[in-house]
Amino acid sequence: MPVAALPEFPTNVPTHPLLVVDYELIKKGDEQEIETLWKAATTLGFWYLKNHGCNEDVDNMFDMGAETMDLPLEEKMKYEQGDDGHSFGYKFAGANAVDSSGELDKIEFINIAKDDALAWPKQAQRSYPSTVNARMESTIIPFVRKSMEINDAIMAVFNAKLGLPEGTLQKLHSKEEFSGSEARTIKAPKNLPVGRQALGAHTDFGSLSFLHNRLGGLQVLPPGVEEWQYVKPVPGHAICNVGDALALFSGGILHSNIHRVFPPPGAQANFERWSQVFFTRPGNSVVLRPLADESPLIAESVSNLPEERKTAFNPGATSYEWFSRRIKNQRIKNRTGPETWMASRGTEQGRV
Repeated sequence: MPVAALPEFPTNVPTHPLLVVDYELIKKGDEQEIETLWKAATTLGFWYLKNHGCNEDVDNMFDMGAETMDLPLEEKMKYEQGDDGHSFGYKFAGANAVDSSGELDKIEFINIAKDDALAWPKQAQRSYPSTVNARMESTIIPFVRKSMEINDAIMAVFNAKLGLPEGTLQKLHSKEEFSGSEARTIKAPKNLPVGRQALGAHTDFGSLSFLHNRLGGLQVLPPGVEEWQYVKPVPGHAICNVGDALALFSGGILHSNIHRVFPPPGAQANFERWSQVFFTRPGNSVVLRPLADESPLIAESVSNLPEERKTAFNPGATSYEWFSRRIKNQRIKNRTGPETWMASRGTEQGRV
């Protein structure tokens, strides 16, 4: 997908600076870099990641996404994710609500299961459009494998910092078990009305998100701040963040922060906004709960929580149940009223 000369991100909008983490230094075990990552993950829960080595793979994924979105809608709808709580497949613009009023989203995307990429050429979860199949070996599998490698390395750092037995978080995110882990290529239209949400406020459903975009639009609401702030895209830098599952596993030590997507600011609004993400999520059977019995640090964190917060950190759900509930209740066809939106919420409800 040729990249047009994009306007600069404007300087007159509120932005939130992110800490920058060097992946090459993380791999080498650099203590200072590990502390930077830990600080980012336990405060805002977002950070930039440089030297990740995925730029070419991301460009190829954008090409795949453009080829897929250019298919006739009738063809794409053969692979639509549906209303039953399944995430993998195509989602058309307007399939989901973005808030409790039932306002419709404006984005379309294709989700490709990590399980299908790793099982290729066998089918693990579902079938995909021809444009996806044609690029599975050359484009999708390399991106999925590299993204998994990066997120696994970051989780190994968290595992050690949380005082968990070696490999604990890795076991909860086993490559062998089916999960909600997926690659997502997202297209948002240009020239959306000012103030029109493309994607409503939420915390991410899984453990780690590895995001790449070229235009602004992502906004965060930092703890203790009342004004939404843009996250400026930086060339060659991914935007990474902690999701609900790691927040729950860690007893709140790791922070899953609320965020949303608005139209790009300034002159950037005149361009389609493309994003590429890989979401790492726990195995489907994993029960979401603080790992307090395996880490004194997590046990201490949980003991300091008010009782209602302790309850919130023990949702009594498996990863699959947590994920599918949220997917299902965002779908506009499942909406019965504001209560449907509330049933789609995660740790952003009450700012857990």
